[in-house]
Amino acid sequence: IFIVSFPIWFTNSSANPPLDNLLDFYGITLWLGVIIWLIGFLFETFGDNQLYKFKQDPNNKGKVLDKGLWKYTQHPNYFGEVTQWWGIYVITLAVPFGFISIVGPIFITYMIIKVSGIRLLDKHYEGDDEYTSYKKRTRLFFPWFPKKSK
Repeated sequence: IFIVSFPIWFTNSSANPPLDNLLDFYGITLWLGVIIWLIGFLFETFGDNQLYKFKQDPNNKGKVLDKGLWKYTQHPNYFGEVTQWWGIYVITLAVPFGFISIVGPIFITYMIIKVSGIRLLDKHYEGDDEYTSYKKRTRLFFPWFPKKSK
């Protein structure tokens, strides 16, 4: 947890918090970081909400959600989570030596993409034809338009 939250710890322990300089370079990094964080928050919130509603419908049992944000990325909730941490990192750039805290967002990005989140889900749905088809036409992590069918 310490590694992931390193940017927050770094910012909070700084003698020059970002709010002291709202209109210079540091202020720009603050606002940019907040915007990035907000995009991540919205992706995670809407993605989780869409998945919750999809799972509540008994007619969807055994089906793959491919509507809403799930049409553009296989994991909008994970993308949102990671984006929030990168937004916090950008805010951290407003404090002296804040760039050092890049370890946090790199670690959480790696863990979600390669270790826990996506990899475990892929193993769970391994061999499911509908999920395999979904994976072929939908971007893995970064949202973008669906791939063209061949």
